[in-house]
Amino acid sequence: METISEILTKDHKRIDDIYSEVENFIVKKSWDEAGLKVSEFSSALNNHLQAEEECLFNEFERKTGNTMGPTQVMRMEHDQMRQFVTQISRAITEKNYSACAGNMETLMILIQQHNMKEENMLYRMCDQILSDIQEKIIMQIKERIS
Repeated sequence: METISEILTKDHKRIDDIYSEVENFIVKKSWDEAGLKVSEFSSALNNHLQAEEECLFNEFERKTGNTMGPTQVMRMEHDQMRQFVTQISRAITEKNYSACAGNMETLMILIQQHNMKEENMLYRMCDQILSDIQEKIIMQIKERIS
């Protein structure tokens, strides 16, 4: 059986691939395609973030009693990511290449740093702490990200 870490790390890679497609369309200034692809990216990212927040973080906090630790930091970073995606979508609509490029670069750095923290620390902690309810959590996550 797959672990929480494996499923969410695999989804990070899927979202990164969609991000790359958005970036390629922006570089080509293919605004219509970029708009469609950023919608797909936004949806995939939001589904992933909601799965973490609603399924994983809530259970982690319940089990550990810690709501002010790593999950709080992750939630703040999730909000930042959502804001950048909104700005990128707006810049694509306005066909503003420099705004797109700047926001895309900042978002990618944020995502890379965020994913490293999750993959190297938080997910592993969740695999251990939530092992007794892992199957339930995995089912809930898969329902949201697929």
